[in-house]
Amino acid sequence: MRERSASPFVSSIVPIATALSLLLPNLATPVRAQQGDKPQAETGPRGERNAREIRYGDWQKFCFKTPGSNMVCRTTISGTWETGQSAVRIDLIEREGESAARLQLFLPVGLNLQTAAKLSVDQGKPYQIPYVWCLTNACIAGDKANPGLVKEMELGEKLKLEVVDTNLLSVSTLLPLGQFASVRKSAPSRIYQQDVDE
Repeated sequence: MRERSASPFVSSIVPIATALSLLLPNLATPVRAQQGDKPQAETGPRGERNAREIRYGDWQKFCFKTPGSNMVCRTTISGTWETGQSAVRIDLIEREGESAARLQLFLPVGLNLQTAAKLSVDQGKPYQIPYVWCLTNACIAGDKANPGLVKEMELGEKLKLEVVDTNLLSVSTLLPLGQFASVRKSAPSRIYQQDVDE
């Protein structure tokens, strides 16, 4: 199914975020700027705590098409707390015609930004995803997607997301992978066509 306009969420949030970033320069701050210019030693977790209950939806695939550029697709899953508030979102972002992909995690604030988020499939090797940006209500970890991790996600059953909170306690949650491979390889559930007026 093709849509002629951008996502209602994207359409409504872009002007607001742009206006706020101009009016409030500290609203969106690169993580590296928060940490200063000096690299700091990573501090390991001191223990573990249980994560609050997170309910995950199904994997979905959305694509975005702008005239004159290749289509960008996002294979995504979101999780919410029992209150309905967004807890976690994981996106695998791929551009048509390019082999490299990007993995992006949207996580709540209150995490230790010096310790990268970790992803592992079915008790396998952990992959670190560094934090790159924070807003007042979320932090984003992102990096080029490791092809080995993507392959493991296609074949695996559970994706473990592990973060460290500001008390240096490890917190983890398990995301379902059963639909990931089929959704990633299938046609998108929606294509957002964005027209650019010049």
